[in-house]
Amino acid sequence: MRRIWLIFAQAVTVCLAILFVVVTLRPDWLARLDKLSVSGGQRAALPVVGQPQAGAAPGSYAEAVALAAPAVVNIHTTKRIAAPRIVMPTDPVLRKFFEQMPGYKQQQQATSLGSGVVVSATGHVLTNFHVINGADEIVVALHDGRQASAKVVGVDPDSDLAVLKVQLTGLHALRFLTEELPRIGDVVLAIGNPFGVGQTITMGIVSALGRQGLGINTYENFIQTDAAINPGNSGGALIDTLGRLVGINTAIYSKTGGSLGIGFAIPAGAAQKVMEQIVAHGYVKRGWLGIEPQDMTAELAKAFGLERPTGVIIAGLLRDGPGAKGGLRVGDIVQTLDGSPVGDTPKLMARIAAKEPGDKIELGVYRNGNVQNLSVVAGVRPVRPQ
Repeated sequence: MRRIWLIFAQAVTVCLAILFVVVTLRPDWLARLDKLSVSGGQRAALPVVGQPQAGAAPGSYAEAVALAAPAVVNIHTTKRIAAPRIVMPTDPVLRKFFEQMPGYKQQQQATSLGSGVVVSATGHVLTNFHVINGADEIVVALHDGRQASAKVVGVDPDSDLAVLKVQLTGLHALRFLTEELPRIGDVVLAIGNPFGVGQTITMGIVSALGRQGLGINTYENFIQTDAAINPGNSGGALIDTLGRLVGINTAIYSKTGGSLGIGFAIPAGAAQKVMEQIVAHGYVKRGWLGIEPQDMTAELAKAFGLERPTGVIIAGLLRDGPGAKGGLRVGDIVQTLDGSPVGDTPKLMARIAAKEPGDKIELGVYRNGNVQNLSVVAGVRPVRPQ
């Protein structure tokens, strides 16, 4: 019996040793058997995780770029400026003497670069107002190499947008994304002409929505993105991964002049509304009450007898303006507009501007310890002179 157990133990030991060799060392003959079994159709090769298949490009946005890039144009502007022929002295008396000399100034040309987006097959191009502001000549260069002079249809400095028109055919127009809003975290691509190097695509995400109070425009509701936006990108397109226009690249936050990962774009919906009004009227019609608002603070709330610093104070009022005609007074605290809290001053002004001239605006106003409801008719916001 003991001999049988010894034989059994030796057999088990030999089997374990063979298994160790097969698993660990994997002899060449076993590898050849694997190849034979695969070629014989007995076993299929397992896919490798992360390995791209032939002809595929995982993570590529080439199709979105192919849809949008032909609609993004380069904008070249020329401005004629008068510059002194000589280096002016620092002494004010001598400077005045030279300035009175005839012909001390000469005309020079200053050029700048920007971007734009073709938004209609009839030749309308949307860009930033600051890209073409003061330009004597504007030339639009298309993705296919064609160039054409552009005329200004209209501008809106309050939103920093401008509409141009080129007389070209076969234009590729980009569709606005207005039926849905981008979400924080969505991948976006910025297309433009940074530093004049040529059309460039950069990628990032939507970092934030509804950015305001930046002091860039009168009316601010920016999309913030970390897609690299540099000088020259202004007026270019911010698109989603389906090639739809999400916004118009407008500004960056930078201490160096280059991208630091904080860029701002005007949402496509707001840009489309501005464009449509400029095309229809030559300017943007906005609601207006003729008021000078001021944000509420904790100190002011205490002085007015309010428990919380909510609402916007009417610090100034235009005589015979829409607000004054509707019963508003200096010192009133506007707490609600059409039944909803007004928030801060920028939000109040944006909601008033969104009204059509002639629309009724229901205001909830705190005055002398009581809340009153006023019905005010919106007027037309005066167009800011250029």
